[in-house]
Amino acid sequence: MGKNDKGLIFRPIKLTFESLFKGSNKLTTESPHIRSNINLKYFMLIAVVALLPSTFAAIYYYGIRMLYLIGFTYLIAFLVEWAFAIFRKEDINEGILVTGLIFPLTLPPTIPFWIAGVGMAFGIFFGKEVFGGTGRNIFNPALVGRLFITIAFPTYMSSMWINPSSPDAVTSATPLIFLRANEALPFSLWDLMIGTAPGSVGETFRLGIIIAGLFLIVTRVIHWRVPVVYLGTVVVASYIGHLFIPSEVVQPMYQLLTGGLLFGAFFMATDPVSSPYTKAGQVIYGIGLGILTIVIRSFSGFAEGVMFAIILMNAFRPMIDTYIIDKKYKPLSE
Repeated sequence: MGKNDKGLIFRPIKLTFESLFKGSNKLTTESPHIRSNINLKYFMLIAVVALLPSTFAAIYYYGIRMLYLIGFTYLIAFLVEWAFAIFRKEDINEGILVTGLIFPLTLPPTIPFWIAGVGMAFGIFFGKEVFGGTGRNIFNPALVGRLFITIAFPTYMSSMWINPSSPDAVTSATPLIFLRANEALPFSLWDLMIGTAPGSVGETFRLGIIIAGLFLIVTRVIHWRVPVVYLGTVVVASYIGHLFIPSEVVQPMYQLLTGGLLFGAFFMATDPVSSPYTKAGQVIYGIGLGILTIVIRSFSGFAEGVMFAIILMNAFRPMIDTYIIDKKYKPLSE
């Protein structure tokens, strides 16, 4: 291997560190377009900081294995990004910091490393790189990876949950599964808030997620409309549904405090690339997310509907923004 070949291979890493510590001289020509006094690097770093409570809770409740899992998925994400950076002669985008952390936090605690690696690679490759890289993707890459392994390896993704309050005890049911089966929930609301109920490793410490979500809103890293409208729609839709079909639709409090709803609302539905950037579009998007989540949770074969709702609404995002912009500016051109 010649000097030029080595330079080509390691050039993306060099460019990434230069961009991270010295800034970039590139013009912003693609998403995410963030009008703020912080640049993209600090935008990503703040998002990572907001994810730390869920990360620390996962390690505390499920052990050091979670730290190894996060490190492993980061490595896989880096290798896939690096390969495409070499091919395109670009630096590695900062988005890997967030995607590489969100993805493992959506997984069950017993997930084999190799399945997590397959999901991470699939999410980066098919969720982002095939569209041209960061800023051009339609879907949230972490959710694409999660969706793939949910369909490809359903047994690993839907059973063998660990009860955080008794790490040696393995259970086959999460709170959502208990509720769907119309069984009494063996967990208190406090258990659901502080993370001592089974679930994906990053979704159970809901008190920390709420604080982190408010932090993201206050720092303007995310727009408040998407999570507020999303969660509000879930409350309204589940309240109405529970009035008429109590055997199928769970009441609002348990909708909010079970599954990945809060984590999804603050960390995945608000992805600046795959969510609408118009204000009215964000409201429509949030309403769609809420309705789809309740419909899927209540009437489909899946106990959780957050992932499917976000993926589906990601697909409609370009149409929503185009409709809003056309409606707003079309009268001016007539």
